[in-house]
Amino acid sequence: MFCQTLQLDYFCTLMSTTQAVLLLKDGTHFTGKAIGKIGTTTGEICFNTGMTGYQEVFTDPSYFGQILVQTNVHIGNYGTNLTEVESGDIKISGLVCSTFAHHQSRKMATSSIDDYFVNNQVVGIQNIDTRQLVRHVRNKGAMNGIISSEFTDLVQLKALLDATPDMDGLELSSKVTTKEFYTTGSDLSAYKVAVLDFGVKRTMLKCLNDRDALCGVFNARATAKQIMDWKPNGVLISNGPGDPSAMQYAVDTVKELLDNDVPMFGICLGNQLIGRANSMNTFKMHNGHRGLNHPVKNLLTGHSEITTQNHGFALKNEPNDKIEVTHINLNDDTIEGIRVKGKKAFCVQYHPESSPGPHDSRYLFDEFFLSMKA
Repeated sequence: MFCQTLQLDYFCTLMSTTQAVLLLKDGTHFTGKAIGKIGTTTGEICFNTGMTGYQEVFTDPSYFGQILVQTNVHIGNYGTNLTEVESGDIKISGLVCSTFAHHQSRKMATSSIDDYFVNNQVVGIQNIDTRQLVRHVRNKGAMNGIISSEFTDLVQLKALLDATPDMDGLELSSKVTTKEFYTTGSDLSAYKVAVLDFGVKRTMLKCLNDRDALCGVFNARATAKQIMDWKPNGVLISNGPGDPSAMQYAVDTVKELLDNDVPMFGICLGNQLIGRANSMNTFKMHNGHRGLNHPVKNLLTGHSEITTQNHGFALKNEPNDKIEVTHINLNDDTIEGIRVKGKKAFCVQYHPESSPGPHDSRYLFDEFFLSMKA
């Protein structure tokens, strides 16, 4: 059966004959075969080192505006399932992979990844040497790219690519936030957690619901007064896409919430916004951290954890008497977590909901609930 599956995938790969081109901002280009929708897409190219959980990754709103390179060779081999999503649809701008598996081998799958991409109108390219591509991006840094299965002329593609704005300075969270306030969990829950949605993942809400919280999810541009009028026990500042330096509206809201002394927990972009609300600066990283295997040290306990990450910006490690650094990345010493002095407010750069990924960091949700209980 295993051999039959491999033969079928190989046959389907041969049947995918539409040529596609990937062109990078620095002029480097790759040719391969089209996957998903026949079309053209642009975005900042980045890579994810995870070996599983591709559907959760595709639907993570933090990837909005980015072309994703999956370093794992086979993508789509276990199909897709509507229960394994972090938002309502695919959020990546495009996909680059080595082998796009047209046949799934899991009984729980509700569709093939090919149908999933076509139905979501997502453009992609396969048969790419992703190891070569990732080494290039890792050395040269994140840059814009374009995938096209419509046009193969590099001059035409370069003109389209030159018109694509850089991620540096882009405000994108307002494009993925909820349009209307909604709640998840039981009205009889012991806690009420207001979630400021800059691109929140469904598993984050589930982690809060599982700890007996009713979540009220607010639009990214909700005011501090609107949030506090809901009378929450605590506030979650969510993950999301884009450059935090272009989100002064969000920084101002976080400042007001901190002035209300409400317990606060920030995740990923939320970490950067809480930092900026306390006079910290952010910077665009050379590559960013994306994957399920990033080592982080908790400076408060001395313990280390393997974390799930997805971010291209980070807090600058500069002297600041308002905050305490609580976590650092063991690969590059970047800040992975801070605590606001004199406040019940803390945050981490990585994703403790870990979907997909190891559950080393879910204790942080428990710490958030202890701060609300206290």
